[in-house]
Amino acid sequence: MGNSYAGQLKTTRFEEVLHNSIEASLRSNSLVPRPVFSQLYLEAEQQLSALEGGSRADNEDEEEEGEGALEPTCPPNPYQMHPPPEGCCTTDGFCQAGKDLRLVSISSEPIDVPAGFLLVGAKSPSLPDHLLVCAVDRRFLPDDNGHNALLGFSGNCVGCGKKGFCYFTEFSNHINLKLTTQPKKQKHLKYYLVRNAQGALTKGPLICWKGSEFRSRQTAASTGSSSVFPPAESSGPLATFSGEPIPGTTPCIPMGAQQAGPASEHPSLTAAVSPAVLNGKDSPKHQQLVKNDPSAMPRPSALGILSNSGPPKKRHKGWSPESPSTTDGGYSQGGGNRAKHESAGMSCMPQVGLVGPAPVTFPVVASGEPVSVPDNLLKICKAKPVIFKGKYSSHGNFPYLCGNLNDVVVSPLLYTCYQNSQSISRAYEQYGASTIQPISEEMQLLLTVYYLVQLAADQVPLMEDLEQIFLRSWRESHLTEIRQYQQPQPCPPAPSAVAPVTSAQLPWLAGLAASSCNDSVHIIECTYSLAEGLSEMFRLLVEGKLAKTNYVVIVRACRSPAIDSCVAVTGKYQARILSESLLTPAEYQKEVNYELVTGKVDSLGAFFSTLCPEGDIDILLDKFHQENQGHIPSSLTASSVTKSASLDVSGAPACTSYNLEPHHIRPFQLAVAQKLLSHVCSIADSSTQNLDLGSFEKVDFLICIPPSEVTYQQTLFHVWHSGVLLELGLEKEHMTKQRVEQYVLKLDAEAQTKFKSFLQNSFQNPHTLFVLIHDHAHWDLVSSAVHNLYSQSDPAVGLVDRLLNCREVKEAPNIVTLHVTSFPYALQTQHTLISPYNEIHWPASYSHGVDLYPENKKYFGLSEFIESTLSGHSLPLLRYDSSFEAMVTALGKRFPRLHSAVIRTFVLVQHYAAAMMAVSGLSQMKDYTSVETLEITQNLINSPKQCPCGHGLMVLLRVPCSPLAAVAYERLAHVRARLALEEHFEIILGNPSSGITIGKHFVKQLKTWQKIEDAEWRPQTYLELEGLPCILIFSGMDPHGESLPRSLRYCDLRLINSSCLVRTALEQELGLAAYFVSNEVPLEKGARNEPLESDAEKLSSTDNEDEELVTEGSISEKRSPVKRERSRSHDSASSSLSSKASSKSQGSAPCGESSAQPTVPSQGERARSPQSCGPSEEARAPGDRQRPHASRGPPPVISRRSPGPTPQPDSGLRTGQRSAQASVTVSSSQLSSSGSSSSPMTPAAGTLVLQASQCSMSKACRQPPIVFLPKLVYDMVTATDSSGLPKAASLLPSHSVMWASSFRPLLSKTMTSTEQSLYYRQWTVPRPSHMDYGNRAEGHVDSFHPRRLLLSGPPQIGKTGAYLQFLSILSRMLIRLTEVDVYDEEEINITLREESDWHYLQLSDPWPDLELFKKLPFDYIIHDPKYEDASLICSHLQSIKSEDRGMSRKPEELYVRRQTARMRLSKYAAYNTYHHCEQCHQYMGFHPRYQLYESTLHAFAFSYSMLGEEIQLHFIIPKSKEHHFVFSQPGGQLESMRLPLVTDKSHEYIKSPTFTPTTGRHEHGLFNLYHAMDGASHLHVLVVKEYEMAIYKKYWPNHIMLVLPSIFNSAGVGAAHFLIKELSYHNLELERNRQEELGIKPQDIWPFIVISDDSCVMWNVVDVDCGGERSRELSWSERNVSLKYIMQHIEASPNITHYALIGMRKWSSKTGSSEVREPFSRCHVHDFLILNVDLTQNVQYNQNRFMCDDVDFNLRVHSAGLLLCRFNRFSVMKKQIAVGGHRSFHITSKVSDNAAAVVPAQYICAPDSKHTFLAAPAQLLLEKFFQHHSHRFFPLSLKNHSHPVLSVDCYLNLGSQISVCYVSSRPHSLNISCSDFMFSGLLLYLCDSFVGASFLKKFHFLKGATLCVICQDRNSLRQTVVRLELEDEWQFRLRDEFQTANAKEDRPLFFLTGRHI
Repeated sequence: MGNSYAGQLKTTRFEEVLHNSIEASLRSNSLVPRPVFSQLYLEAEQQLSALEGGSRADNEDEEEEGEGALEPTCPPNPYQMHPPPEGCCTTDGFCQAGKDLRLVSISSEPIDVPAGFLLVGAKSPSLPDHLLVCAVDRRFLPDDNGHNALLGFSGNCVGCGKKGFCYFTEFSNHINLKLTTQPKKQKHLKYYLVRNAQGALTKGPLICWKGSEFRSRQTAASTGSSSVFPPAESSGPLATFSGEPIPGTTPCIPMGAQQAGPASEHPSLTAAVSPAVLNGKDSPKHQQLVKNDPSAMPRPSALGILSNSGPPKKRHKGWSPESPSTTDGGYSQGGGNRAKHESAGMSCMPQVGLVGPAPVTFPVVASGEPVSVPDNLLKICKAKPVIFKGKYSSHGNFPYLCGNLNDVVVSPLLYTCYQNSQSISRAYEQYGASTIQPISEEMQLLLTVYYLVQLAADQVPLMEDLEQIFLRSWRESHLTEIRQYQQPQPCPPAPSAVAPVTSAQLPWLAGLAASSCNDSVHIIECTYSLAEGLSEMFRLLVEGKLAKTNYVVIVRACRSPAIDSCVAVTGKYQARILSESLLTPAEYQKEVNYELVTGKVDSLGAFFSTLCPEGDIDILLDKFHQENQGHIPSSLTASSVTKSASLDVSGAPACTSYNLEPHHIRPFQLAVAQKLLSHVCSIADSSTQNLDLGSFEKVDFLICIPPSEVTYQQTLFHVWHSGVLLELGLEKEHMTKQRVEQYVLKLDAEAQTKFKSFLQNSFQNPHTLFVLIHDHAHWDLVSSAVHNLYSQSDPAVGLVDRLLNCREVKEAPNIVTLHVTSFPYALQTQHTLISPYNEIHWPASYSHGVDLYPENKKYFGLSEFIESTLSGHSLPLLRYDSSFEAMVTALGKRFPRLHSAVIRTFVLVQHYAAAMMAVSGLSQMKDYTSVETLEITQNLINSPKQCPCGHGLMVLLRVPCSPLAAVAYERLAHVRARLALEEHFEIILGNPSSGITIGKHFVKQLKTWQKIEDAEWRPQTYLELEGLPCILIFSGMDPHGESLPRSLRYCDLRLINSSCLVRTALEQELGLAAYFVSNEVPLEKGARNEPLESDAEKLSSTDNEDEELVTEGSISEKRSPVKRERSRSHDSASSSLSSKASSKSQGSAPCGESSAQPTVPSQGERARSPQSCGPSEEARAPGDRQRPHASRGPPPVISRRSPGPTPQPDSGLRTGQRSAQASVTVSSSQLSSSGSSSSPMTPAAGTLVLQASQCSMSKACRQPPIVFLPKLVYDMVTATDSSGLPKAASLLPSHSVMWASSFRPLLSKTMTSTEQSLYYRQWTVPRPSHMDYGNRAEGHVDSFHPRRLLLSGPPQIGKTGAYLQFLSILSRMLIRLTEVDVYDEEEINITLREESDWHYLQLSDPWPDLELFKKLPFDYIIHDPKYEDASLICSHLQSIKSEDRGMSRKPEELYVRRQTARMRLSKYAAYNTYHHCEQCHQYMGFHPRYQLYESTLHAFAFSYSMLGEEIQLHFIIPKSKEHHFVFSQPGGQLESMRLPLVTDKSHEYIKSPTFTPTTGRHEHGLFNLYHAMDGASHLHVLVVKEYEMAIYKKYWPNHIMLVLPSIFNSAGVGAAHFLIKELSYHNLELERNRQEELGIKPQDIWPFIVISDDSCVMWNVVDVDCGGERSRELSWSERNVSLKYIMQHIEASPNITHYALIGMRKWSSKTGSSEVREPFSRCHVHDFLILNVDLTQNVQYNQNRFMCDDVDFNLRVHSAGLLLCRFNRFSVMKKQIAVGGHRSFHITSKVSDNAAAVVPAQYICAPDSKHTFLAAPAQLLLEKFFQHHSHRFFPLSLKNHSHPVLSVDCYLNLGSQISVCYVSSRPHSLNISCSDFMFSGLLLYLCDSFVGASFLKKFHFLKGATLCVICQDRNSLRQTVVRLELEDEWQFRLRDEFQTANAKEDRPLFFLTGRHI
């Protein structure tokens, strides 16, 4: 299917289709419900999908192999192929010799073609997207007319070179066509192949197999009559199916082919015309799009790019029909060129005949009759008529045109549209006979007429609209058709309800439809051919009879069953726009250049210069200049120049509205940066190994931008100020501009060298992650293949493809490509490289009414601009200028040969010039400009006067065509000079290729405002022009991402190329105005209290208007209280909204000015006093108008926003400055926009100018600019389609793509960006010139590039800031990946350490001295900080004050996070599963020698008396680790694990096997010890629970696993330790027996194992300088070492086998010299133990324990008289891991589903009570209960450390407030002396037979001390009480019996408590 994600399109979009389908299945008795969605999601057919093989009528051709083909219409007869020979290749696309035949693979290889042979493309049903290249003898191929092919076949294989295939069957077997039907050359040889300009083979014209199309069925078709020539009027099948294009007919008959005598050549030829072929059974099946017409493209010379299909690109105006003479050079006017354009865009749309040769009953018109185009056509019509070819079938070709071809334009667009709509039913076809007919041709034409009739005079027809009309009409008829097929029938019945339109009725119906339109649509009916109609049309045009007619529809529909038609657009406006829209952007520029260079525009210039009362503008200007020489015009006395000079001298900042804001990152940008980061992480986390984040240490980047100097400087500025280079560590503090330039690449001619060094850098630094950012990524998507065509002319063409898509970038594992764009549509096609999962869309600011990222700025983009045009908003921000449009239209008629862009530019420049003159005092010029332009100019010139510093506003004048921009600049600069306005505002020519040039005077002003000292400073970005009054003439075909300053007030887009109606182009232009407005003003309240607003305005503003935006009339005045002649609503001259418009118009022209300024009343209604020309005046409601103008001082000012923090600027945009001032007093002569406390005042009428003046900047942050659009674009943007989206959104998304099918749903308003992306991915395909065009051909199933992301967001919203922030957080994350949180806690209970006489004083001993060590006393006290809350162990009568213990912790602090420190991982760290590096691939099992998961399961059993049964363990042993084990020879049974000898001295391996018990940490456990062991060989066994075996095996395929028996699934760590130790001892015995046979003594076998936690991450050693043995001073340092170093050091200890347990310190940053002073201690060891299983044979871990089992074991080992040694100078760091481990035990209620936590007090209950039972092991409940509530059992012991609880044979944690004294009941055990102790309690836990009554009698208890006996069941509880004679000294009560809260089947533990008598 097209795109593996297409199916995810969330669909509320297909309601209609779904509805139809459901309805059909409900009504049907037996019809299988239609699989609508699978059909909709099928890869949309390539636009002309079935370019191959016309529609076929013969039975054998029923099967269809069109590109979008669905199932065959009826099951074909299975065709048995011979099985291929043994051992030959059967891969699709390869021949049996294994050579590749696919066109995409061998297009550029030289192919030897024998003389007389041609290369043709064969289609294989199994490879619909590919052509296979074959060499075929041309004699066996048809000529251009589809005739004269010899029967038979002769061909060669171009792959293996095998020659002489004489049968097509044999050949098809050889090239692996794998057919299910009889192989036929007609069906499978589809295209000629031709070489393009680069010599690469490409798909050429179709092979015109006429014979096959015409061999009609021998059987009469099911519904048709069998007569060969039925009466044409036949009302039977013909009437029924006349709507069908006839499938069986030839697409390729040129006129005159009939004379070839069809009857003789194909006896059954004539039957083709019979209605039989019309039967519905097969016709829809064959609704292939029209096939290419080889007659237009003679094969040998077929022109270039033919593979393209779909909506055409803009096409050249002139035309040469696609007729045989075209490419033969029959016309001199570049016909070939034209044909090439058409074919490139149209996929060579054929001039197809939809019916075969005309039936003999009709007279035949001579085929070649040309139509002459009259010579003076353009002069008469005032525009070039555009002729859209429609249906032309009966004679196979559109009529030839001859004569004055320059004056007409011919386009196949309509034809394509018809054809595409014919194909829509294919998406709906079912198995078997199709019930769905496509829309009939007659209906199509009729709908076209209806559509044209309802178009308004100023509307232009759009193909997209027409397609949607056809689609809707078809859907409606489709629904009624389905209803008729309730009974299955072999063939469809005639629809009874609605008789379709017949061709005979068509002209009459069309005429009827057109009769209502006042002759704007004229129908011409012709009898024989379209040529008549065209001649008639030209005659009427020349005679002037079509003056009112916009469209002429020519129909030839007399009695024949098929129709010919074409539509000519003759309306001057429409014809001009349509003909210009057919030009490509390059042709458009060429045309304009040509007109400028050849002087064609001079007549226009001359016309304009006369437009003034004096008759010559220049004379008037000169006169004015002379009169005013030497002084500035009086109207401008308050000039900004004088003002700024005077006020700045004082040194005080005179304007408070201008402030530069610091660089901030906004919440939105942060959110987007985090989304980007999470996408990068998900690429890394996926199992595809496409990105190994763990292997990168730092981030580097390169930002690629379009070749615009301003964008380049702007990006440098952002990079510089974001601090990202410092953060990434790429640059030092003091970086230079040159250094920053290394990171930004302008994609121009010099780009390649810089890019090469980037690639080289990435290659040399594999541990740096390079992010290649492609900003403005929708620019230049041209494929590098196309570049080869143009390379001479423009080296930049295809540059993006050559650089960013080069093999090195695609394959480099350390380059991530990020495309950033506001218009991602062209990167979202069926062939895109970017996975939909790698798209990041800018988030919406609101979700379900919640403001997700509160910001103090609101983004104002396209949708908000459109919203402002809706009713309810006071003033629209989008407007058009009707008087401008009217003038352009009038001049268009006057100068028909000039391109409208030229006319529009000249008109607009004239308007600006006249407006400047009017404002300067030449009031007579006001009638020669439009109201809009006058308002803009007034505000521009007067705004600096409103500000003490002279800040003004910017007017953006967009002139896409650079030569025209230069003309505009020169003219405006000339007028400005003559009016002496050079000091008042600047005119800047903004050209992408050059920087900004502005006058010295203005540079000085900017430096003053921005407080810049640098003498050399010049503005380099538009953002730096903040506050400068200027006109920016912005040229270049596309904006390149330049940001504009806040002072932009007017965005004049009246000159944008309105014909380029594609979504990207439109949104890109409108994106220039995107803006951030301050959010601090409540939107609804905006303008009510706007300073400077007259009362009049207030009356008309209503609450619900979006006033924040519009507060003052044209928002323009927002910034400039200067007059505007009348308010513009949408169309300023005549809009119904005009009364509203006034509502906010900025009324107050400061009154004091009025005397100085001659007013400029505009046409018509200007009887106002000078000060009344406040712009809003004229359009006011009548009531407003009578208000005395005197009231116009500043109205009361009420603070519009509370003082708040400075608004954060968006880092990515208009960075500079946004104003937010502290309150400013009114007396300082300005009303600050943020003057939060200005007091209300009601000034008198004559307030001074300065008091009312307000800097235009003050409103900048509250109001977006006003945008002026061409009327056409305005209508397009503000109109909505049926889905509620702006019409513009449903346009073709980009020039470089085309629709995959007309059968596509509309975009919907509710679609999210993600859904829109999926929509475009499903419904658009790239054109051949697009860089993604070849992507699918690469043969990958998944053609997405894994390391490519796409960030899209509205223009100017801050994407640059977001991706720079992303780089920062990515860098932080990589650093974070190399860091780890390790526990960093001081040892506890240091003060309680016994001061014994014995210390280990030989401070420099590397190993402990056995004799000295034995004398050390054992330190019972626990020092490990994780046991801070554990009971203290008393070893002698300590006088511990209760406060000495960590009692101070409040209960809630028990769960506080333990202290950690962040450490950088060293090279000796242990890693989790996320680490992959080259070195440890083999260790981890990702190695070619070892297949992943290749391991074996071995059972291993041993008996253990304590458990009373045999223990069955399982080992999973990977093949690579089998050498560590011994297996029995014959059976391969696991016998033992090999152990080394004590005497072995090798440094290559670690002797002790390491066991790591683990649960819940398959991903996070640190089991990769490769680096920790420094690569040394070691044996590492993971000990896992049975239920976790599979997941651990998946993550650690190369690790040995020891799987615990299932009975231990819910056990704690004690069970794992117990089994590890028992297994190891059992293994030691087995190894001793095995090696004894080899002569080795049993005591020589290595008895140690390591038991390590799964969170040990690094190991350290302390180097001590003792400075003399007795010295008190100790200097020491700690360093990180490998575990190998530590293990080998310990394993080398002398007498090591005498130690039972060896451990090390836990690392802490707070370790003092006292702790490392003594190298060894005899104390508790934890976390990382080296255990002697031989010595500890009789000391077991308690397998029931969950907590403190290591303390319990340490005490047992010591009491057994064995040595525990802690190496104090080694330490282990433990990583904090938040998952798994003991946390995986959750105690919940066994019954209820509620997940409420159960509190520890509920862990025990009375026996037989109705207490809720808990789902947890009894032992865990017991331990947890004692930890929290032991004081309930031992009340006397609480905080009573001198009277501890006596605990026999076990250590249980009774909580930190109770101390315990441990004694062992074993004979000969070491115990402390208890004679001095009076115990406050006795704890007997599961005591065994060693505990007897006499043993207990030795101990003394306080009166009232408590006893707690714990047993497995109630019976043994009673027995124990009796056996130990407890009742002698202890008193028991019935109610003192308890049990853990377990159900019986979970074997609860029982307690009995008593009191000492």
